[in-house]
Amino acid sequence: MLRSMYSGVSGMRGFQTKLDVIGNNIANVNTVGFKSGRVMFKDVMSQTVAGVTAPSDTQGGVNAKQIGLGVSIGSIDTIHLGGSAMTTNEPTDLRIDGDGFFLVKMTEDQDIPYFTRAGDFHVDADKNLVTSDGFFVCDSGGTPIKLGDETVSFSIAQDGTIVQKLSNGTTDDAVKLGIGKVVNPEGLEKMGGNLYRMTVNANPDGEFEETTANNPETGTGAIIVGQLEMSNVDLTGEFTEMIVAQRGFQANSRIITTSDEVLQEVVNLKR
Repeated sequence: MLRSMYSGVSGMRGFQTKLDVIGNNIANVNTVGFKSGRVMFKDVMSQTVAGVTAPSDTQGGVNAKQIGLGVSIGSIDTIHLGGSAMTTNEPTDLRIDGDGFFLVKMTEDQDIPYFTRAGDFHVDADKNLVTSDGFFVCDSGGTPIKLGDETVSFSIAQDGTIVQKLSNGTTDDAVKLGIGKVVNPEGLEKMGGNLYRMTVNANPDGEFEETTANNPETGTGAIIVGQLEMSNVDLTGEFTEMIVAQRGFQANSRIITTSDEVLQEVVNLKR
């Protein structure tokens, strides 16, 4: 069979994957804290028809003759650039102005928390600070945050300190929001619901640095109250890449069609 046919098939598969990623990006253009993805391609092994000849005193060198065998997916990256800020003026809507992730747990006894950039938090009936899915938001010690029984109001400072005003007129500022910092955010595993899970390629041994917001030593950003970080999807770029992917898919389908016509001519040689 012709090598060009299989190269065309690999190209169609690659651009189909690219269209899948673009479609997911566009679908999440208004998802709080969403980070867009991109597809990077790489060529597969090439078939060497003739090897390299070194130059000599009487003759120059000759380059190798190689025929490429198609394309494959090199990587599907998650772009962790900051999204635009949307002002809501809701006191439990938080945005990290820089690096770092909020720490949340599905259950109180969960060992390693999940990570999220979506700061649309709420206070439930038991005065727990939770996400929209009911996950517990953790403090700087990894413990789920629960407001005191005597708390009548609270506010959150830029360093994540939760200042609780008690019924007796005093304040309690002993609790701070926990912020997670990882070496390689692209190594985190998406698990849906705006959550990420720790992996061994995000931080050595799957551990992470648990710190606080607005910390110059760890480089975490400040907490901005009353704002949410929106998706970092650029619609202009996504639609441009969609055109490129569509034309690439069409061009590769034409390769398959042309290869099929060549094979048909070969079959018709003997009638």
